[in-house]
Amino acid sequence: QAQLVESGGGLVQPGDSLRLSCAVSGLNLKVYTSAWYRQAPGNQRELIACKSYRDGKTVYSDSVKGRFTISRDNANNAFNLEMNSLRLEDTAVYFCAADPYPRCTRPDYWGQGIQVTVSS
Repeated sequence: QAQLVESGGGLVQPGDSLRLSCAVSGLNLKVYTSAWYRQAPGNQRELIACKSYRDGKTVYSDSVKGRFTISRDNANNAFNLEMNSLRLEDTAVYFCAADPYPRCTRPDYWGQGIQVTVSS
């Protein structure tokens, strides 16, 4: 049974940095595209970062481009999201996901979500 578990969330101030990690078990991340989504209260879940298992291509939403970086740690079957220059509007529940397609299309597996709160 595949399992994804996020860690690293919390409460930070605007301008701070935070690193989320997604530990993966029960599936080989080398053949799954890694993705991070987030959902703020009252909003739909949105894709914010994606890294292809096939060619390593990364895609970011406009809202996080230039501030967030997704990386893969195939040796440990995990992937991360480095978040810099955090803003109030980054407050959300963040989800990691594993997608069987070369691009972020439709994940098969999801983490349970972790809260990130940016507040002054």
